[in-house]
Parts: sequence; C-alpha cells; structure tokens
Amino acid sequence: MSHAHQRTDAVARAHDGTALAHQRQGSGYPLVLLAGQANNHHWWDGVREDFDAEHSTITMDYRGTGDSGKPDEHYSTQGFAEDVIAVLDDLGVDRADVYGTSMGGRVAQWVAARHPERVRRLVLGCTSPGGPRAVERDGAVRRALAQSDPAAARGALLELMFAPDWLAEHPGPHPVLGDPDMPPHARRRHLVASNEHDAWDVLPLITAPTLILHGDEDRLTPPDNAALLASRIPDARVHLLAGARHAYFHERRREAGALVADFLAG
Repeated sequence: MSHAHQRTDAVARAHDGTALAHQRQGSGYPLVLLAGQANNHHWWDGVREDFDAEHSTITMDYRGTGDSGKPDEHYSTQGFAEDVIAVLDDLGVDRADVYGTSMGGRVAQWVAARHPERVRRLVLGCTSPGGPRAVERDGAVRRALAQSDPAAARGALLELMFAPDWLAEHPGPHPVLGDPDMPPHARRRHLVASNEHDAWDVLPLITAPTLILHGDEDRLTPPDNAALLASRIPDARVHLLAGARHAYFHERRREAGALVADFLAG
C-alpha cells in the first residue's frame, strides 16, 4: 500500500459507551462516507479510493454492524448521527465534508442539521427526507425484498441496486448487500431506524452547500425524493444520473465520483 492509502482502524465510544469502529485513509481534507442500512464500512469498498488524492476518507461501522457494539435497543438515524459526531470527536476533526448514501444520506441530514458547524459541504445520494411527505417505494418492491427465500430476496435486492447489463460485467462480490455477520436483532433495529426517519422539519437548518445525487431508475428510493430534499435544503442542487439504479456510486462510479469531487472542490 502506498503511504496515501494507508489505513488506520480505531474505536471511539458513543455517549452511551457503545464501541464505534472507524477507519481512516488518505491525507487530505476529511470526508465522511456513510453507508446504507444494515451495512458496514465495506459499502464503500472500491469507491473511497477515488477520493484519496484530495481527501482523508473516514468511514465507520454503525452500531449493530462490523466491529462496532451491537446493543439490542432502539436505533435511530438521529442516534447514528450522534455516533458520527463521536467518531469525529475521537479523530479530532472539527469540520468535514459529509457524503451519505441511502440510509447514510438520512443520517447525514441529521449530522448537517443538528451540527451545522461540523459540516463544510454535504452530498446526499439515493436518499429521502422520510416521514409522510417522502415518496415511498411501491408495494411490489417491498414484497420482493420481504420474500422468505433468502436467495430470492437477495436477487431482488441486486436488481434494485444495479442494472442487468452492469451486473453481467461485474459478477461481484458486491459490498452493498448488507453486513452478513449482523445479528438478527441489529438487522431489525436498522430497518426500524431507516423506516422511522423523518427529517422534514430540520432540513431548512442545513447551512452547508448540498449536492443531491440520484439514479433516475432507482425503485428502492424513488428519485422524486431528490426534488423534495432540494425544496427543503436552502443551498441545494440536484443531479439525476440517467439509467442508474440505487447503487449509482458503484454502477456509475466514474461519473458520480467526478461530480462529487468537483462539488467538494468548490
């Protein structure tokens, strides 16, 4: 590994004492990368390296995932956001750019709204404001993901994440399909946290310039949510990626990475 890619793994403590595993690599301005529901930091494998030239990337394992603690108690996107702050405090990082995708985007909304002084620039990918005004996935998608046959449910998730032609060229393994070692209680707690998310009322408190990215063929989180977020966040712009599904940041890695890098460079 070159020096620029050297990674440090450490453990912070949340306000309640829960261990929070986090990882840092690269040596530029800090960029926090937040993963999706029921996933650990590996969500960003193969993507975070694209930011190493300009950024020191910071990932974490949410409580319930990876090497972090897994208490069997209520989880929330607000709580995950406070865990992010605990990690930044542990690293001595006063201010960072924040890029969250899927549930990570929901967590990022709280980080930026509740701690505006800690966020320089914000990127929200394939995410939603939550609550009654959000555009929900349709019933067919929910049923496909809830199939009792694990292989069928996994296949449905793959199709929601990636277009078939991309999958044909990239057989995997794919790091966005969930942390396989999560205990069942933590998986359930993550689902509830994501489902209960509702940041509608606090989105106008976000002061960071914000880029909202979304694949226009995303059925897991419908792309209409991008415009809803932009309508609530004061300094936001939207970019839809034509033909991309939920995991656009892998599927359209080069295009999405360039958009994010340009935005973060100001």
